[in-house]
Amino acid sequence: MSIAARNIGSQAGIAIVRMTEHDLLEVVEIEEQSGLSRWGWAAYYAELQSGNPNLMLIAVPRQAAIIEHRRIAGYIVARETAGELHINNVAVRGSYRRRGIGRALLESIIQEARRLSVTTAFLEVRSGNLAAQKLYEESGFKAIAQRSNYYSDPAEDAVVMSLVLMQKPA
Repeated sequence: MSIAARNIGSQAGIAIVRMTEHDLLEVVEIEEQSGLSRWGWAAYYAELQSGNPNLMLIAVPRQAAIIEHRRIAGYIVARETAGELHINNVAVRGSYRRRGIGRALLESIIQEARRLSVTTAFLEVRSGNLAAQKLYEESGFKAIAQRSNYYSDPAEDAVVMSLVLMQKPA
């Protein structure tokens, strides 16, 4: 069952579904176009094999979803550990930006995290990536720390952001 069955992404004209290894070439292509810190095919493949594939999602334009060689509009990769969600990568193909796809991916992963009873979500974002920071803030994330020289190529600080998803039991 696709994540889109919950109607997230319908306003952006996309379906949000679980990532598979067949998606990885396009995911890496989007990663390279987006200037993210490089993970590469092997790292995404290893993450898929780790037993946590529910937290690796792709956005597919609805009109392309029925075509055998679908074109991925964007993706999000996160990991749940000890009741916390760490969002590792979010990227949208350049030609699909500013259509709400990044927001739909983020909302979908947060919904999945809540389903798993995750209490808090964390992410790091380049200090100069103001558009991403704005998206995260609009989704309820708050800046909680800064990591000096966290990124390389080019070197840049990271802003650490968090979002409380549910209160921890007392």
